[in-house]
Amino acid sequence: MASPKSNLMFYPKPPEINKKFYNKLAKEVSNRILCEEYIVPVRSGKAWPVKASQICRIVLIEGPQVGDFNCWNLHNPREHFWQARTRQFQNSHISTHDRLWSTLPYLRPMLTIINDTIAYGVDEDGARCHDLLGARCDPYVRKLLTGENFDYTCHSNLTRAIIPYGLTEFDVHNVLNMFQITGIKNDRNFNKQCKKMKKGDFLEFFAEIDLLCAISTCPNGDFAGNCRPLGVKVYQPASELLRGWESPKISNYRGNHGLKLKLDE
Repeated sequence: MASPKSNLMFYPKPPEINKKFYNKLAKEVSNRILCEEYIVPVRSGKAWPVKASQICRIVLIEGPQVGDFNCWNLHNPREHFWQARTRQFQNSHISTHDRLWSTLPYLRPMLTIINDTIAYGVDEDGARCHDLLGARCDPYVRKLLTGENFDYTCHSNLTRAIIPYGLTEFDVHNVLNMFQITGIKNDRNFNKQCKKMKKGDFLEFFAEIDLLCAISTCPNGDFAGNCRPLGVKVYQPASELLRGWESPKISNYRGNHGLKLKLDE
């Protein structure tokens, strides 16, 4: 008996990536050069540049810890990570070979994930890892719900981190919740303790353009009451691995949204 046709309509996926290229970048680590290394303390934030063609690794240096991640075009902060379109193009939770996409009118991949040692999959509650569903925690919601003034939410941590780069609170945007386990049940988002993660696990990405990155060590820690630091490492891969790669260009749409320019008579 033939199964009935589905009436589900999924959002179209972007063009396929060259997985062989990214897998090689992830695998061939012996000739990488370590360019920068940072530790992000608990309940704090850090911003740092990653140049196009560099590889950045975010490491659980002591154990499970959620990190709220933002990124911008290093030279033009109006172009930044677009959570909603990334969720539509990729998935609600992301992993190896997924990309973070930038805002309009630019719309291009900013980075590509090349390695995820956690590989969480889907658990018994339908939860997954590396979440694009939720927002960052912030002091305004906390004040609304608890009446408390608290200065170390992810929004505040990111705000402090980017000030040295000439950015402000208004530049902080919806995040990639690295290492966070979430799902949807009864039409509501839920969080879970960060199990199945261990010291040394990491998420690693390849910068497609020059980036300014920032991360907050979430005050909720691993959602079991434990807060830990995160490690950041920036590498330059061997030049021969980059043959044929080009930094993606911004969208070439030139339709002017149907507006007609009024010429002087």
